[in-house]
Amino acid sequence: MKRITTVLLLGAAAVAFAQGSTFLTIGSGSTTGVYFPVATGMAKLINDAGAGVRANARSTGGSVFNVNALATGELDAAIAQNDIVYYAYRGTGIQAFQGKANNKIRTMAVLYPEVLHVIARRDSGINSIADLKGKRVVIGDLGSGTEQTARQVLEAYNLSFDDLGQALRVSPAQGISLMQDKRADALFYTVGVGASAISQIAQTVDVKVVPVGGNQASSLIKKYPFYVRYNIPARSYKGVGATVPSVAVQATLVTTTGVSDDAVYQALKASLGNEAEVKALHPSLATNFSYEKAVKGLPAPLHPGAVKFFREKGVTVR
Repeated sequence: MKRITTVLLLGAAAVAFAQGSTFLTIGSGSTTGVYFPVATGMAKLINDAGAGVRANARSTGGSVFNVNALATGELDAAIAQNDIVYYAYRGTGIQAFQGKANNKIRTMAVLYPEVLHVIARRDSGINSIADLKGKRVVIGDLGSGTEQTARQVLEAYNLSFDDLGQALRVSPAQGISLMQDKRADALFYTVGVGASAISQIAQTVDVKVVPVGGNQASSLIKKYPFYVRYNIPARSYKGVGATVPSVAVQATLVTTTGVSDDAVYQALKASLGNEAEVKALHPSLATNFSYEKAVKGLPAPLHPGAVKFFREKGVTVR
């Protein structure tokens, strides 16, 4: 009996080891953004499934850091803006990727739109992007997707970082403090609607959301086709009484060819397999996620494990 029990225990241990044999570190972003709770929630769903993959979510500097960390193997998967992934995959677009195409990047799923929020203190006199000239502006953490978006949007208004009174490269949390302390006049943040960082600013400072629309939005979209028009709904934040036009990119879950087909398939099955559970992770997913949308606007080819998952969901993919 003792020998049988020992064998059973060893067998159980072997199964447990096999179930935990593939481990994914998922890069997210600032803890005050949307990437972090989404990645954390997905990691929990993966771990709860016990299907041969374990995962943890790591707070990072954002999209550019994440795709670079995929290249070095520091991360196994990550959430990143689709434009940043596109640039990294092709080795173009921004200086960080010039001549360093990472053709091993693969898409797992498109998750939700990331909306450009340009938040200005109401006492700053800023009513349009053009009014940012000479102002102290938080343009996103160094190497973040927000920094790239800020550069491109300013360009659409014939401005550059040099035209700002001060370009502040800090994290969203630091940006909040600067806005609260009147050390910053405005803040760029590319993030899902409802992000805690924006809500926190709106609760503690009298602010307005600066619109991005008209001909400038059209020229931006023409030059950078990753963008789409997106209206920030009225009452999304305290003090926002009307719909504000803006633009958005897409938050995308990505990995590399170094992660096995089965690991990607099992991770997606656990984290995205139940649409109701996915939508419960965050309002940005609740409002926007669907299996059909998850394969639209891909910045890099779908991973074969993702192809298998979406085909099982009845989605037409190549």
